Amino acid sequence: MEKVTFHTLDEIKDKHLGKVGTPHRDKYEAELQSFLVGEAIKKARKSQNMTQEELAARIGVQRAQVSKIENGRNLTLSTVARCFRAMGLEASLSVRGMGSILL
Repeated sequence: MEKVTFHTLDEIKDKHLGKVGTPHRDKYEAELQSFLVGEAIKKARKSQNMTQEELAARIGVQRAQVSKIENGRNLTLSTVARCFRAMGLEASLSVRGMGSILL
């Protein structure tokens, strides 16, 4: 029988994306975080049965901009805060060693 070797997710990422701190790995991690923030906005919007058009009107942008935000593009802290506030939700940014900031 063949011996099976298991690897952690971090080992796989190190091998295929590079070690933490390398440009390729940092780009991957940043894109992943942007995607996850966009997904959180989308999930919140859908939980309130709100369309992209309705959210766009509340934050003063076009529907296409909301689509970009939900896909993790064109994200700024200000935009994220405006989206959550427009849906009546609170969001905070947590910085290790510094605490949380209400957006």
